[in-house]
Amino acid sequence: MEKEQILQLLDEKSYRQLREATEDMQPADLAEMLEEMDLRQRLLVFRLMKKDVAAETFAYLDNDARSEMVEAFSDAELTSALEQMALDDAADLLEEMPVSVVKRVLSRSDPHTRDALNRLLTYPADSAGSIMTPEYVRLRRGTTVADAFTAIRRQGEQAETVYICYVVERNRLEGVVTARDLLLANPDDSIDELMDENVIRVQVTDDKEFVANEMNRYGFMAMPVVDSEGFMVGIVTLDDASDVLIEEATEDIQKMAAIAAPPEDSYFSTSVWAHARSRIPWLLILMLSATFTGMIITHYENAFAALPLLVSFIPMLMDTSGNCGNQSSTLMVRGLALGDIRPADILRVIFKEARVALLVGLVLAAANGLRIFVMYRDLRLAVLISVTLVLAILIAKLIGCSLPLLVQRVGLDPALMASPFITTIVDACAITIYFSIATRMFQIS
Repeated sequence: MEKEQILQLLDEKSYRQLREATEDMQPADLAEMLEEMDLRQRLLVFRLMKKDVAAETFAYLDNDARSEMVEAFSDAELTSALEQMALDDAADLLEEMPVSVVKRVLSRSDPHTRDALNRLLTYPADSAGSIMTPEYVRLRRGTTVADAFTAIRRQGEQAETVYICYVVERNRLEGVVTARDLLLANPDDSIDELMDENVIRVQVTDDKEFVANEMNRYGFMAMPVVDSEGFMVGIVTLDDASDVLIEEATEDIQKMAAIAAPPEDSYFSTSVWAHARSRIPWLLILMLSATFTGMIITHYENAFAALPLLVSFIPMLMDTSGNCGNQSSTLMVRGLALGDIRPADILRVIFKEARVALLVGLVLAAANGLRIFVMYRDLRLAVLISVTLVLAILIAKLIGCSLPLLVQRVGLDPALMASPFITTIVDACAITIYFSIATRMFQIS
């Protein structure tokens, strides 16, 4: 149903029809529609929805729309919405609220929900515990398949997923069994015969990006989480892992664009001041570092006076070498993020990139050398540009591939050594090579 139809039902005060219409819509579509409404309309439609539909839709709303609604909700409404949400989603929402609101909401929640949320809120923001849910299907050893289905029906309404079930004894993870295994088995078969005892698990304190990458590596729909003593405390589901990977990829892209402390909100919901504040620090550093390039150029002012044509090739040499360095650094950052490349592979990477650089450099040098010779009928100038290109591209690719690996080795984010920073270093190297060769080839003092 379209937004206009919902608004028409709202204007006509056909509240029963509106409630029925929202039941048939996907929560993600409902959330998108609510975001386009004004606050009065959004609250009215939300309050007319069934509780479970409203809670699921609430989880899909963007931060701005959700914040406006939270401010307009009574404590009872907010508590009701949170209790209908999955616990991990509710915990994420509470983390964004003022402390005073969180205390009021938790004080009105039922004891089970309050205890579960308090535990989730104590885990570090970047840990597996912060994105896990304690709601999962537990089975016991010796259970038959028929009894397992009974347990799934009993626990499934609150569980985050029923497709993966965990065999737990005294809170220790013993095995895992899938719904597919159960459906294909005989009702009298024992869970012990079906479960996989070799269960891959993560620690509650493990970094959430590591957990998401492990799930992606093994193709898991859910990952069990245990504490330091081996007791199972929850699971991380695919939707939460996907959110983590999107968040980390966004952060890496922003760092590669020299944006410090990337904004957490969407582009339009972030203020102009916040955007400027996140960009200025690195731009200042890069601007000041570019001073060295200017100093190098000034050092060779005699070469400009003797052969002014040399100046016209500076942008091409700087851009080409900078682009080559950025290509290598981008591949390294991606490889490190996916786990395809490790800092220990640095020698293999350098050897490979050196060969790539020579091939790229020779092709570009041949094309540019031929162009310059045809345009200026100057063989020495063509050779100068060709040799400079080969050497500049070689150095650019070596810098571009090695810096992210070295930075990761010392525990920093490799995205910091991406496009703008590497471009500045490579520019200075290209200019130095260019004029060093030019002054000797044309005998300029």
